[in-house]
Amino acid sequence: MSTLLKRTHMCGELRLEDVDKNVILNGWVAKARSLGGLVFVDIRDKSGITQITFNEDIPAELLEKAKSLRSEYVIGVTGVVKERSSKNDNISTGAVEVFANDLVIYSEADTPPIYIKDDDNVDENLRLKYRYLDLRKNKMQNNITFRHKLTKLVRDYFDENEFTEVETPMLIKPTPEGARDYLVPSRVNQGSFYALPQSPQMFKQLLMLSGTDRYFQIVKCFRDEDLRADRQPEFTQIDLEMSFSDSDDVINMQEGLLKRVMKELKGIDIETPFPRLTYKEAMERYGSDKPDTRFDIELNKLNDIFAGSEFKVFQDALSEGGDIRGISVPGGASEFSRKKIDKLTEEAKHYGAKGLLWIKVEENGFASSASKFLTDDELTKVAERCSSQVGDIIFIVSAQPKVVFDTLGWLRRKIASILGFLDENKFNFLWVVDFPMFEQDDEGNLKAMHHPFTQPKLDELYKLNGDILSLNADAYDIVLNGVELGGGSIRIHDRELQDRMFQVLGLGEEERMEKFGFFIEAFKYGAPPHAGLAYGLDRMVMLLLGESSIREVIAFPKNANAECPVSEAPGRADKAQLKELGLAITAELE
Repeated sequence: MSTLLKRTHMCGELRLEDVDKNVILNGWVAKARSLGGLVFVDIRDKSGITQITFNEDIPAELLEKAKSLRSEYVIGVTGVVKERSSKNDNISTGAVEVFANDLVIYSEADTPPIYIKDDDNVDENLRLKYRYLDLRKNKMQNNITFRHKLTKLVRDYFDENEFTEVETPMLIKPTPEGARDYLVPSRVNQGSFYALPQSPQMFKQLLMLSGTDRYFQIVKCFRDEDLRADRQPEFTQIDLEMSFSDSDDVINMQEGLLKRVMKELKGIDIETPFPRLTYKEAMERYGSDKPDTRFDIELNKLNDIFAGSEFKVFQDALSEGGDIRGISVPGGASEFSRKKIDKLTEEAKHYGAKGLLWIKVEENGFASSASKFLTDDELTKVAERCSSQVGDIIFIVSAQPKVVFDTLGWLRRKIASILGFLDENKFNFLWVVDFPMFEQDDEGNLKAMHHPFTQPKLDELYKLNGDILSLNADAYDIVLNGVELGGGSIRIHDRELQDRMFQVLGLGEEERMEKFGFFIEAFKYGAPPHAGLAYGLDRMVMLLLGESSIREVIAFPKNANAECPVSEAPGRADKAQLKELGLAITAELE
């Protein structure tokens, strides 16, 4: 075992004012260069890099030891800080170096399978397999540190505002909350299963019934669903709930938090209150319930212009209750060749669109993919409706409203990305409010758009007996640059109304009591009005750091197959474990 040298400084701390100090540094060898009587070693820790110089003024044995150093050896160094004659402006310690007088090698290292540098361009699967090496990179350490600072700020803010952090159970009863549960078999109660929580929703509401008044928690949640860049099977929420509060109370509290986050962690003053859009307005203008408002491209409804059109595609859409809408792209006519338009058209099919109709506004008229079907008068009216100028291109989609919104919502952001309209230094926060209470899945089954504990608009309760899909909820989402940061709602606190919501969702009495009986029972003993919200912490960190995937801000994330490449989880249980749990595998999967 090597003797530990107790460090005096981190590797990224030394500056000119430290010249002539005796220091001790510990870290990893980032680079070693031997020039005969001189050895230069870059030593790295989470704070940065310092250059260490070994010269012929030290004992020959020590110099030879320094010559043996290789990348990722773990070392301790003592020495004297000196001003560098040739400074390195690329690192924070570039004005100084340490002339070594002692060296300890704590451990040697094989040649790593990935380079420990930010711009290594290594395949992500390899990065995840050797995540402990990937995390040595300066960028990854900065990401993890930023996440720590954010969670600390969150805790401080809610503490200052009289919230109490409470841990809720990790082993709960399986309940339907929109995604598949991760099940955990019970050894003591064989044949029964716990579920890992998709959220602390019911327990945080029970805390409001308990008189906790204001609750928050930074909590792990679990959902067994298909993965994307911004999703993981296990993720972290900033969860909160407030008694005797309405949506304005929750929104004002969160705007205070986000204002502080942006100021203290990003150095940006953001204006409050944030804009608010109703769900309907967001869809009508942007084709999305999480609109990116950093660029000025909005949807335009064209139904009336083509009401009498002879173009069969438009006739069919309108006769089937569909919509015709378009977006105008400033200066886009020259940017989008036929080849690029064809590529966009193919991608649009993933959203249900059968095609994209385009119109280019030219000096002497129009060029269009449907010129022979549309009159000059129709083309002129479309250009006027879309406020299009010469050099712009208009894209039109006709289909059922959902397809139109999904397609154009995707298209406006796709085009903005292609044309460089997305300013990474711009942070546009907004609230989307008044969501529909219910929606239908692909099979036509009714489900809650947020969750079944959301309170519907009380002045619209009569719709429960009629046009139920038009019933709005007291729900609100916080959106940043086209990404949902979090969502919340006023909760139902009336036992009869809560039971009614379960009934509307098709849960019979036996099923309601089986799954939610404990929850309904609690409401018999006095429930205060309450409201809350939950943020996706991983997603928030990702956006604030300008990353494209939440895997960049999680220490040990899962891959796209929900596997941990480091530990190789999930793994098979042995026969003894299965027997103890009263389980058996009935079929071997290939």
